[in-house]
Amino acid sequence: AMSSKLMKAAIAAGLGACALDLGLGFSHLGVNPTLAPARGLAEGSTGQQQLTTRIAERKSSPSMAGLLGVTALAVAGAQGSRQAKRAGRRTVAVCAEKEKKTPSSPNMPMVATGSGPIDVMSKLMGDRILMLSGGVNDEMANVMVAQILYLANKDPEKEITIYINSPGGSVSAGMAIYDAMQFVPCDVSTVCFGMAASMGAFLLGAGTKGKRRCLPNARIMIHQPLGGAGGQAADIELQAKEILFLRDILNTYLADFTGKTMEVVEKDCDRDYYMTPEEAVTYGIIDEVITTRSWPRLEKPSKPELVYNRYTN
Repeated sequence: AMSSKLMKAAIAAGLGACALDLGLGFSHLGVNPTLAPARGLAEGSTGQQQLTTRIAERKSSPSMAGLLGVTALAVAGAQGSRQAKRAGRRTVAVCAEKEKKTPSSPNMPMVATGSGPIDVMSKLMGDRILMLSGGVNDEMANVMVAQILYLANKDPEKEITIYINSPGGSVSAGMAIYDAMQFVPCDVSTVCFGMAASMGAFLLGAGTKGKRRCLPNARIMIHQPLGGAGGQAADIELQAKEILFLRDILNTYLADFTGKTMEVVEKDCDRDYYMTPEEAVTYGIIDEVITTRSWPRLEKPSKPELVYNRYTN
């Protein structure tokens, strides 16, 4: 009975050849004790088959040496298995850490200057141009607020231009950027390229009136704030009230940006409301459609007539 239990333990470990590391020298098992540990692991399946055969041969006439050999193999196999698992966990942790540190955005291009190369964003900020691209979150808001305050402190009368290409994001982060735009004494012009949706559209309309612009192939979308609620009934009620409060605040500001009534804004924001640049001018979110920085484009952009009518009629 004891020999049978030890045999099952050794087979379950599957790493009997690792016992050769210990230099036990159980020659009666027919195993060469000089094999390297790496080879024992690499040939795990072969070693297990040999071990199973040897144990089966010794089962009919067990001896004390044989039992000790099987015990040593089982213990060594279990230790090897635990070490392999720990090594695997360390490998996974290292890979996860490397993946966490890998930047998700491409490397920022560099621009040569008289004082040495600098990244494009810093060069643009030197020209009082800021980029609001990607999702609106707390990290982005902190950077944008710091840049706006720095430029306003450097020259409180010179205009700041913000280029927007954003699908929206956090309401609180967007409101932080909006407050900074309203706080500084200089004008803040906004230019949309690509898309300005949700909080991106809100910040586009928050620019200084008369200086809110859009490139001809951009898209603008407004809607009511999104959110979820969980927990106890009282907690859900509180979160629902907060979302409704934020909706009323955003609609009030949008009505001020556009000159629309609250009823119209609430109706349009009830669902996703997409607009072309020309429709955004009519709605009041922007003031003009441009093709270059210095020359406003007043005429309608040239588009295939059938495609244009299909989406606007």
